[in-house]
Amino acid sequence: MIYVVATTQMKPEGRDAFIEGHKKFTAETRKEKGCLSYDGHVSVNDPNLYVVVERWETREDLNAHGKAPHMKVWREYAAPYRATPTVIEIISDAKVEKF
Repeated sequence: MIYVVATTQMKPEGRDAFIEGHKKFTAETRKEKGCLSYDGHVSVNDPNLYVVVERWETREDLNAHGKAPHMKVWREYAAPYRATPTVIEIISDAKVEKF
């Protein structure tokens, strides 16, 4: 099993649009092969930090997710609302990769 924690610092003025857009994107992601769970949350410590917690059956499923057509749409949609690039941590078999 693969776990992913992705954090994005949102621009305060784009916060609502980012969150609303992500809700629509989430529905598409949950339909993907190997997606066990996929949820977005606003940090309790920082109202402009968005945290996505994901679980995938295999690394291949996660890699396919990154190449899915709706991911390209999401990246383009979300870009103007991000204050910083998204930080991604992939956790599998006691190994952590940070991007």
